[in-house]
Amino acid sequence: MEAKDVNYCVILAGGIGSRLWPVSRKELPKQFLDWFGTGRTLLQQTYDRFRKIIDAKHIFIVTNEHYADLVREQLPDVAQDRILKEPIRRNTLPSVAWATTCISHLCPHGNVIVSPADQLILEENNFDNDVLKGLDFVGHSDCLLTMGVKPTRPDTGYGYIQAHENMEEGAFARVKSFTEKPALDFARVFMESGEFYWNTGLYLYNVRTMMKAIHDLVPDYRDSLTEAIDAIDEDDFCRVPAHFDTLPNLSLDYSILEKSENVYVQVCDFGWADLGSWCSLHNDTQHDRQDNVLLNTEALLYNSEGNVICLPKGRIAVIDGLKGFVVAEKGDVLMICPKDDSAALRRMMTDAQMKLGEEFI
Repeated sequence: MEAKDVNYCVILAGGIGSRLWPVSRKELPKQFLDWFGTGRTLLQQTYDRFRKIIDAKHIFIVTNEHYADLVREQLPDVAQDRILKEPIRRNTLPSVAWATTCISHLCPHGNVIVSPADQLILEENNFDNDVLKGLDFVGHSDCLLTMGVKPTRPDTGYGYIQAHENMEEGAFARVKSFTEKPALDFARVFMESGEFYWNTGLYLYNVRTMMKAIHDLVPDYRDSLTEAIDAIDEDDFCRVPAHFDTLPNLSLDYSILEKSENVYVQVCDFGWADLGSWCSLHNDTQHDRQDNVLLNTEALLYNSEGNVICLPKGRIAVIDGLKGFVVAEKGDVLMICPKDDSAALRRMMTDAQMKLGEEFI
């Protein structure tokens, strides 16, 4: 059997992208948007990326049931039984456990990569090679694997992985520690040490290894996984497991990776960015000469620098004297907010929800 035949991909596409409000909204989250005017949304780009190296029948999309129609509309080639529809919004472990259970029914020894639907990958050839190399590694090792990239700045918005030794690109090493979104001083130390890598949120494993890890480390999932495997129906393959909404709402990082001793990191270099916030969009996308980022937007800017501008098609921004702000408009909301002030953004979104109503979120 060829390696490609035993490789699977799980794309997580159920979030609402609240840190990119008001453009990312509950009704149309960021993964379903075309941010850069390419003609493809983030979800479509993610699917396209994996479709080149993994059989389309082996790609699963996990999303909230509210977004199932959007997934079908944007990915018409994906079979219905490859779209796993969660009845409630959950963290990553329930999603991964369900998808892995489905894959175990098809291929008990399959190799899996889990990917968010909202990442930017600039060097796709390098990405393809690294993914295939990582899948081969977990196929021959009883371990869990995360992909890390060398930090280019002391970013406080990313998670960090510490390896047991400094590594060259393409190497594998045992993970020593995980740190989620450190303070700026720690981020500087991490970057300067050479031992730490940004956590891309790309995870690879063999089905048997992950199922054992969940069974051993998350007791509340043991019976549910067994019941889910026994209940799989060939005629309704993607049916949500019984009691799915009662599973503890845990992250894969915290409940599995940080508690396992057999976790490795693969050092990669494929032009990665997590498009999780306005600040990350500014840091990791193309700038003009004044350090402004125009996201598929027309604008006339004067004496302005370090801004992110995102307006609907047909709207033009004319701005003078603005520095370090986000100017974003979607539908009935125009937001102008300091780019680096995530607390202000959360406050504004909460106020809009409480004072104006759910339809503004």
